[in-house]
Amino acid sequence: MSKPADEIAKTAEEMEIEATETREWLEALDYVIAEGGSERVRRLFTRLHRHALKKGVQIPYAANTPYINTIAPQDQAEFPGDFEVEVRLKSYIRWNAMAMVVRANREEDGIGGHISTFASATTLYEVALNHFIRGKGADGGGDLVFFQGHAAPGIYARAFLEGRLTVRQLENFRRELQPGKGLSSYPHPWLMPSFWEFPTVSMGLGPIMAIYQARFNRYLEDRGIQDTSESRVWAFLGDGETDEPESLGAISLATREQLDNLIFVINCNLQRLDGPVRGNGKIIQELERVFRGAGWNVIKVIWGRTWDPLLEMDETGALVELMNTTVDGQWQKFSVAGPEYFRKHFWNQNSEVKRIGDTLTDEQLTQLKRGGHDTYKMYAAYQAAIENQGSPSVILAKTVKGYGLGEAGEGKNITHQQKKLNLEELLHFRERFDIPISDEELASAPFFRPAEDSPEIIYLTERRKELGGFVPSRVVEAQPLEMPPEDLFDEFIKGTGDRPVTTTMAIVRVIARLLREKEGIGKHVVPIIPDEARTFGMEALFSQFGIYSHVGQLYEPTDAGSLMFYREAIRGQIIEEGITEAGSISSFIAAGTSYASHGVNMIPFFIFYSMFGFQRVGDLIWAAADMRCRGFLVGGTAGRTTLAGEGLQHQDGNSHLLACTVPNLIAYDPAFAFEIGVIVREGIRRMYENCEDVFYYLTVENESYPMPEMPEGVEEGILKGLYCYRPSRSRAKHRVQLLASGAILNQALSAQKLLSERFNIASDVWSATSFKELHRDGMETDRWNMLHPGEKPRVAYIRQCLGEDPVPIVIASDYVKALPNSLVRWMPGVPVTLGTDGFGRSESREALRDFFEVDSRFIALGALTALAGQKKIKRGRLEKAIKELDINPSKPNPLTA
Repeated sequence: MSKPADEIAKTAEEMEIEATETREWLEALDYVIAEGGSERVRRLFTRLHRHALKKGVQIPYAANTPYINTIAPQDQAEFPGDFEVEVRLKSYIRWNAMAMVVRANREEDGIGGHISTFASATTLYEVALNHFIRGKGADGGGDLVFFQGHAAPGIYARAFLEGRLTVRQLENFRRELQPGKGLSSYPHPWLMPSFWEFPTVSMGLGPIMAIYQARFNRYLEDRGIQDTSESRVWAFLGDGETDEPESLGAISLATREQLDNLIFVINCNLQRLDGPVRGNGKIIQELERVFRGAGWNVIKVIWGRTWDPLLEMDETGALVELMNTTVDGQWQKFSVAGPEYFRKHFWNQNSEVKRIGDTLTDEQLTQLKRGGHDTYKMYAAYQAAIENQGSPSVILAKTVKGYGLGEAGEGKNITHQQKKLNLEELLHFRERFDIPISDEELASAPFFRPAEDSPEIIYLTERRKELGGFVPSRVVEAQPLEMPPEDLFDEFIKGTGDRPVTTTMAIVRVIARLLREKEGIGKHVVPIIPDEARTFGMEALFSQFGIYSHVGQLYEPTDAGSLMFYREAIRGQIIEEGITEAGSISSFIAAGTSYASHGVNMIPFFIFYSMFGFQRVGDLIWAAADMRCRGFLVGGTAGRTTLAGEGLQHQDGNSHLLACTVPNLIAYDPAFAFEIGVIVREGIRRMYENCEDVFYYLTVENESYPMPEMPEGVEEGILKGLYCYRPSRSRAKHRVQLLASGAILNQALSAQKLLSERFNIASDVWSATSFKELHRDGMETDRWNMLHPGEKPRVAYIRQCLGEDPVPIVIASDYVKALPNSLVRWMPGVPVTLGTDGFGRSESREALRDFFEVDSRFIALGALTALAGQKKIKRGRLEKAIKELDINPSKPNPLTA
């Protein structure tokens, strides 16, 4: 049924009116842009948005902008560099990075390495390093850069042109044990301590560490310790890497803390190891939504300059709409399929886009670059990022993985694993990037460096000189700290008398005493807590020393009238991270490496639920070790049986075993306050007076008992891992040795009494403060003896303590039996080991120790069993003892229960 003529006319009239209104609105907007600029437009839109909502208009939320560059061509900062020289430098660096990996795999098949990541990111790095990233000699100490790990060959290749690395070192890429030194596979400060600052493989760790590093920079500045106002933190990462939870898990903190000193550069080459990052979606748009939603300043660099005139021709928006709807998997196909496929499956999709595409030849189609390969676009993005204030910035740069590799892997799914190029592929690479290497030399893939007086080397050197020196570079200039006064630890040496306290209370007291040394070491102490301060009894520190907040405290806390109120302050010293072990350990790393990053020693104490330390963030602890981090990790509520009621997920019986895997970590399980005092004092001496690249792990519990006075002459034994705390005073016929650590030491003391009174057996009780230190000493002793067969053999410390007499030994701890079992080799006899293998339970301490078979009764039974094994008592005596000790032989095995 047709409409009446007047209705049709009316509709046409309405459409004309609407068109006129739209034109007037657009003209008005143009006027506002011309007169008030972008900021005025933003304020106006905000006002209009609020007004529309007030009138009941529901406006859909859109976190995405169109799939085009954030910075319009007319708004781009002018590129100040010598473009032609920079192009040649990029080409030489590309070649050397490729040659390094190819040659390494010729020398040692399967040695590995990565070509394609840096091939896609070369322009991202080169523009930043030529114009923005500042070295250690710049004002404020320069910038801190988290380089993408897989791009390491490119960073080495640049350092080679800078004269910092030799041909021999490049030849030994991934062969670090060869003469002439080699280069580590990825950024590893432990292996290259004057070059790399931050390890970024495992992937995902770089971004979260960068966020907390930027925040720690502000912490140093706000507390008046170091002026970091000119220092920026850069994190280079890949789009596939953002799938790691750590990559994006802390980005809201960066906004909340207004970290405009932080810049993420995400290389969006649309590919991860096996295939597309988002084949059926658009990773750049996804990341834009995530970061914009978190409040970041998002800068998209999607298209190179050759796209600008095409977008200018797009009067109807058809081209942009097609860009918006074309998925990443298809863009990857376009990068490898050639101009005919590109024209058919993109440009010919509709008449408006075809009209634009028909203006291009096939050759011009192949020259349409992605934005991350365009020097001018990247310069404009970086300039906009450093000028942004009040929020962190992220640059999403679109590139092609394996850019320049051609048939060898450009844009292909196999490109991440590409490590070898044949002669034809090398020829293609040389021709594409105009590398001055002859045909005769080509097959050997030689490294190329222009002459020292060439325009390229002069330009490269001058740019880095102007920006404050070479990057990356790790420089240690921090002065040693003065030791705290001896009497600071006196109260821990004297004990608490009859007053029961926990070892957790003891370590908190140590920290408080250190903090009060305001004229000395105190200002360098950084307490870090992941929202567990009240669990650890640390709330008294809040009001005294303040919780760090960049904006101070904008509210009155509910407990303002109490002595221990929750006080946030700009100069607060405590870092209270909230519920994030990963974030807290990242702050620990930033503080513990400040001696290298900022030239100032800081002493972090990171106190956490021990079960959620090593088990949850072991990867970051390994990174801390790689970075030569210093400080104290404190595992609170430690041990499988000392944490009553909490159950399976909370009860830690394995952190000390995990600590054994970290080479430069010194781990202790102290039982008494005086042991803690001795260990912390020695740790400060080693790390901050002697400047050793070690860090410490201490476990403390929440079980209260009186802390005894320190016996004379035990300091050396405490530090070496074993000392005799209570020797036997009995003259009984049979004798045993009882070794225990942490809270289980009290069970050994009870067992000593039980054995003496009920079985007439004498026993010495030893405090095993560190199974790891004892094991390390044993291994070092064995190695020395093996390599020095002509000299008098050395004796392991544990054997020195226990002697050669094979007296029965029982070792008990609140941790898995693998710990004491690791010491068996150096024992005078095979010990009985007791531990807490298995899952935890919600129960009382008494019931838990019975369940895991580590209480005084089981220690006594272990001693009797060892004596029976040596035929010193009859085995029939064991059955009677089991009944006397009220032990159920049919109880479930805790290992599998």
